[in-house]
Amino acid sequence: MIMKPQDVLVALRLCLKDIPSTYAKKAQDLGMSASEVHAAERRLIAARLLDSNSHEINRDAFLRFLVNGVPFAFAVAPAEMTRGIPTAWAAPVLENEFSDSNQSPPVWPDPNGKVQGVAIKPLYSSIPKIVQKIPALYDLLALLDALRIGRARERKRAEEELGKRIKNYATS
Repeated sequence: MIMKPQDVLVALRLCLKDIPSTYAKKAQDLGMSASEVHAAERRLIAARLLDSNSHEINRDAFLRFLVNGVPFAFAVAPAEMTRGIPTAWAAPVLENEFSDSNQSPPVWPDPNGKVQGVAIKPLYSSIPKIVQKIPALYDLLALLDALRIGRARERKRAEEELGKRIKNYATS
C-alpha cells in the first residue's frame, strides 16, 4: 500500500491530545471525508505506524518516517510569491529560532493570509484552513515543512522539536 499525504496529516492529528472519537469528527477536524480518514488509518496500520487494536501511533517509528521519509516521499519546492500562512521556520513555532535574512518567508497559499512570502504547497489541501482551529497541529505541520524545505540547521531543529512534541503529547 502506498502512503498518501493525508495519511501523515491523520497520523499527526492522532498524536495530539483530545483525539476525536469518530471518523466523522476526525474528518471534520481535518477538512476531509470520513472515508478518507478511514482509508488513511488503514494505510497507517499497513505501514505499522498505527496499532490496529489500540489505534495509537507508534511514535518512534512515525518520527523516523517523518524525518527520513516525508522529505523525500512528499518533496516540495518553493514557488511563486503569494499571500498566505507562514510555515517552516517562518511559523510561530520556529520564528524566533533563526535570525532574519533577506529570504522571503515560506507560506501556505491562502487568500486570507496576512504574510507575503514564497508559496509552499501544503501536504494536504485543507491545511491552511484547519491549522487556524488546531494550533498544536499547526506547530507539527510547520515543523514538518522545515524538514521538507529547510537547510541543515532548520531540519535539525525541526527534528528535535518534533521528537519532543510527539513524545510529550503521548504522556500529556
